[in-house]
Amino acid sequence: MPQPSHRSLTATNFDAIAEGQRQWAKRHSRAAAEGLATISSTVRAADILWGGAEEALKPFGITFNQFELLTVLMYAKSGALSMNKISTRLQLPPASLTHAVSRLEKLGLLQRIPNREDRRSVLVMVTDQGIALAGAATPQVNKYFENIGLDAQDQAQLRAIAAKLRRKVGDVVE
Repeated sequence: MPQPSHRSLTATNFDAIAEGQRQWAKRHSRAAAEGLATISSTVRAADILWGGAEEALKPFGITFNQFELLTVLMYAKSGALSMNKISTRLQLPPASLTHAVSRLEKLGLLQRIPNREDRRSVLVMVTDQGIALAGAATPQVNKYFENIGLDAQDQAQLRAIAAKLRRKVGDVVE
């Protein structure tokens, strides 16, 4: 998934989103101010959620993007995927994916191998060391996933709202 902006993840003592909404409504329109506040609130919520996942993974020396990369390869039938498939599955831009692959390759957690079916491309394969690290990190990540601060109903509602937006731009949503 695309990485949020990682603005300050500490609690704030001033509601900058509400103030921005008030100021925008004064100078533009109430409807536009609602949209601004919705986007700002969503980005802040994503930063908070993403930051919690990053914090859970700190002891393992990998980022959430890197963890997702390792797990998507672990779940692949052959343990290897093309960069294009990984990019699509993780919704990561190619440059970000290349950076993550290079970093994990240097750590010995994955490797690039020739694609026997297409000589023009390479496959990325998780190593035994990568499987071990992801396996060790998974209980900690699951603990965070199970305690993100929203109950099951709120989580379902949030996913439903996000699904509406995703459908609107043509995403396939199950």
